Amino acid sequence: MRGEAMTRLEVFSDAAFAFALTTLVVSVGSIPGDLGELIEALKRVPAFALSFAQIALFWLAHRGWSRRYGLEDGWTTGLTLGMIFTILVYVFPLRLMFSTFLSWASGGWMPADFAATSAWDVQSLLAIYGIGFCVLTGILALLFYRALRSSEELMLDGEEILQTKSGIAAWLSQSIIGLVSTLWALFLPTQLGVMAGFAYFLIPITMMVSGRYFGSRIKAVRSNKEAADES
Repeated sequence: MRGEAMTRLEVFSDAAFAFALTTLVVSVGSIPGDLGELIEALKRVPAFALSFAQIALFWLAHRGWSRRYGLEDGWTTGLTLGMIFTILVYVFPLRLMFSTFLSWASGGWMPADFAATSAWDVQSLLAIYGIGFCVLTGILALLFYRALRSSEELMLDGEEILQTKSGIAAWLSQSIIGLVSTLWALFLPTQLGVMAGFAYFLIPITMMVSGRYFGSRIKAVRSNKEAADES
């Protein structure tokens, strides 16, 4: 009966993600004291929303994994604790990254929380963000790989095995993109290094390709299973 009840590890991870979101809220700053400060605070809402969505995405991914497999062995515990540690460290680079990007995209109308005095400052921020993103997505890929290695213990059927492989492919591809962006920011010339964040626009493409590939295979398995049941 996988995922029927929350494990202590899942409860702990939920609390840690909630604390990360609380830290994100606290980092916004003090309560506005007049209309001008209120408007400035509201200009920071889009960066906060994107940061919130990013953390929520990782939480939903881990929650979905826990609900599906319900593992709580040594490897799972270690990987989950590593994910929690990284997400807590990741909160501030995440917010600085999105506020800087939105400030650039809005021509400075939205305030940036990161005071970049040179192109290298931007490249360093992109690299720090990329390392955190690479680690978090890599841990999720390893969690799905751990579930695949435990397929006999979990009694996964053919469709579930394909879904697990799809999870590995999805998160591993994102981890590779994060690594590429980090190396891009660190080692390419300044004119190109500051554009390393655009590597993340590859994610929707890889998700679409992976989704179609595994979607067609899962559909074929379902069709074969239905045909076998009817016969």
